[in-house]
Amino acid sequence: MVRVINGLLFGFLLYTTPHHIKLTHRSPGFLTVLYLMYTLPSHLSLTSPLPATNYLMAGLYTIRKLFPPPDLTIPNLITCLSDYLYRALLFPILNPSMSPIHPLVLLSAFFWQILNGISIGGWLSGYGPTTSADWAAARGSTLLGTAVWAAGLLGNMYHDDELRAIRRNALAEGAKEERTNGGKKVDIHKFYAVPRAGLFKYVLYPHYLCEWIEWAGFWIVGGWGCVPARAFLANEVSTMLPRALGGRRWYVKRFGEEEVGVGKRAVIPGVL
Repeated sequence: MVRVINGLLFGFLLYTTPHHIKLTHRSPGFLTVLYLMYTLPSHLSLTSPLPATNYLMAGLYTIRKLFPPPDLTIPNLITCLSDYLYRALLFPILNPSMSPIHPLVLLSAFFWQILNGISIGGWLSGYGPTTSADWAAARGSTLLGTAVWAAGLLGNMYHDDELRAIRRNALAEGAKEERTNGGKKVDIHKFYAVPRAGLFKYVLYPHYLCEWIEWAGFWIVGGWGCVPARAFLANEVSTMLPRALGGRRWYVKRFGEEEVGVGKRAVIPGVL
């Protein structure tokens, strides 16, 4: 009997981790970067302050308010908005409903964030460019990359909100139906529909595409030799592309090719 009870409890925890706990798996990434930016330069005995572009990239990865760069430049002013604060703290809270996450998936994502944070934070904190001269030839790519990053982030947020709008509308309809049915509970947490706004007209996962654009911009800022940024983008594409292709098959199976949109691709318009 004890084994049965333990099994039931373990199964419950294993398959019903609340979606708001998901925010914890992204937090270690930017916290690791901030910690390394604060501590590693002194451990490496760097005598000069890190260049502004290092802080810019740290700001693009997270928020920069805690670490004002010694040689502030205009591009740094746009780092007040952070992808990781959006993804780690706001995204799970803003979503009306999300499916539970397997704790093993949560744990693996937690450790991935730490490793990625060490990789990017270490490069920015002393193992990559450490003087303004190292960035002298990259001024144009810094501005371009920052603009690409910002466009990707805004596109990501827009299309995420379109998905949330489907759930918000379903919640409103569910509440209306409950009132008309005398308070009888209506379960809408598994409600799905085919989104249509923005780039959803052309692909089913534009938020994935915008996230790739975002981190491609981050790589452009760092330059071709920024291996951590390049590896991060490669990881994003390699893990999200199969999910998008599988998701398109799921949409077609559930709604039919005509409802999804004949010729509508998964993530790259006209290609995939």
